[in-house]
Amino acid sequence: MNKEDFFIKQFISNTKLIGDDGAVIGKWVYSNDAFFENVHFKKEWMSLKQIARKAMLVNISDAIAMNAKPKYALLTVAIPKDYTKSDLKSLAKGFKEVAKEFNLEIIGGDTISNEKLDISVTIISKTKKPILRSGIKKDDLLCYTGTLGTSKRDLEKLFKKEKLSKESKFIRPKLHGEFFYKISKYVNASMDISDGLFFELERMSKQSSVGFEFFYKIDKEIGCSGEEYELLFSFEEKYKEKIEKIAKKYDVPLTIFAKAVKGKYSCECANHHF
Repeated sequence: MNKEDFFIKQFISNTKLIGDDGAVIGKWVYSNDAFFENVHFKKEWMSLKQIARKAMLVNISDAIAMNAKPKYALLTVAIPKDYTKSDLKSLAKGFKEVAKEFNLEIIGGDTISNEKLDISVTIISKTKKPILRSGIKKDDLLCYTGTLGTSKRDLEKLFKKEKLSKESKFIRPKLHGEFFYKISKYVNASMDISDGLFFELERMSKQSSVGFEFFYKIDKEIGCSGEEYELLFSFEEKYKEKIEKIAKKYDVPLTIFAKAVKGKYSCECANHHF
């Protein structure tokens, strides 16, 4: 049993706001992600500044996937008792750097004492046209940004106590906000790839009531790689050249890999939640 899905289902019958990367209320989008020590990272893998940066970036990724621009952030940070003032400054520096890069304001939150570092970030974003997971139309093309598979390989390296490049996407997610905002008028459905391409396709399949016809076989090392934070989206074929032209301008690699068809899609990756 997937305990995460089971728990979420306890609330879905009471609201139509659950089911996307963020909850849309009017012109605002609210997204929240946890980033906990020994669940999402180990302290020997990353510096405190890198941890804070990633905690912010993975949440901003959700906002971008909804076609929303981040405006405000709320931080909840559980701080180990042995952290020094220098440690806290490093942690704060990571949060503030990302806030400056994305022109958003940290407006509050909560801090508590804890045995390990646990972070929860809420991003409040603004949108004129939210893009949901449920908008895929039959015959839409499915596409993702960047390259997939490196985060899974880098995670395996970390478990072997190998060092990663500072540019590793596992350490430093690469977001494509400006590109996505430019193509948003051509996009029917979108989400970010946090749990792996195949997992996200299953979610989109359920929300949009479609299946997928793949143009070629995608290896599990690519399709099951989580922590990628690339964008997964659908669009009508007539917009293909326009989207590719904008992608070239922003130097964003695109992979068009499938077409939406009647049916449903199920993921075969091993579940990594609970």
